[in-house]
Amino acid sequence: MLFALPFPAIDPVLIEVGPFAIRWYALAYIAGILLAWWYMKRLVRADRLWGATPRPVPADIDDFVFWATIGIILGGRIGYVLFYNLDYFLQNPWEIPVVWSGGMSFHGGFMGVVIAMVLFARARGLAMWTMFDLAGAAAPFGLFFGRLANFVNGELWGRPADVPWAVVFPFAGPEPRHPSQLYEAGLEGIVLFLVLRFVTHRLKGLERPGLTAGTFAAGYGLARIVSEFFRMPDIQIGFLAGGLTMGMLLSIPMVAAGIAAILWARGKPLPGVAPRASGERR
Repeated sequence: MLFALPFPAIDPVLIEVGPFAIRWYALAYIAGILLAWWYMKRLVRADRLWGATPRPVPADIDDFVFWATIGIILGGRIGYVLFYNLDYFLQNPWEIPVVWSGGMSFHGGFMGVVIAMVLFARARGLAMWTMFDLAGAAAPFGLFFGRLANFVNGELWGRPADVPWAVVFPFAGPEPRHPSQLYEAGLEGIVLFLVLRFVTHRLKGLERPGLTAGTFAAGYGLARIVSEFFRMPDIQIGFLAGGLTMGMLLSIPMVAAGIAAILWARGKPLPGVAPRASGERR
């Protein structure tokens, strides 16, 4: 390898005063949540996207953000403990709540938000699938900033590479590696957002509850599986049978569930539109 990019000298801590520190990773979570909140409110205010489909009011979104934040934090940490480092935390259970030391799982956070959405929708009498659609449409904001924060922290680096944009990460040895965090930011953040934007604004996906959520689940799963081919697996797990990684294994059910949700949503008649009789000509 004749050329590799040096890792940018970005301090993971933005501001530190005594024991108090503001980290880029925390700011990424905050930025993702605030932008998702803003975007969901824009969606529920856009009358042309909904047709006759009932939707939450902006005040519901304001309240839901708190529920979703709790789901992200608890689910993300519990998922990391269970899926990625269970043996360590069984021996050191007092470290489980120390989320600021790192260690969050997207798939755990996803399940945490799903549970939060179900509870919130039932408490408010809202359509559960519509809440899933709104959260799915806005989720790429958090994914984008989260992956950028992974890059700034020099964590979750990629596999050895000889591409011109390979990076030598400070804690990954002397080998140039794929900046897989940036690949994920592009695929899970930018590309997935554009796909979902097409579904909500061009295909009127919000008129069919479950279509946007299914597209998000399938799209994220596929993006994550592709990214895993360039990303090193967690050292405490390594590669699984058949060369799979834990990220791939957890994403496969998301793809299957997403496709099922898409087919289910497309098979239902639009709200306010009577289904065609079996012999009616199209």
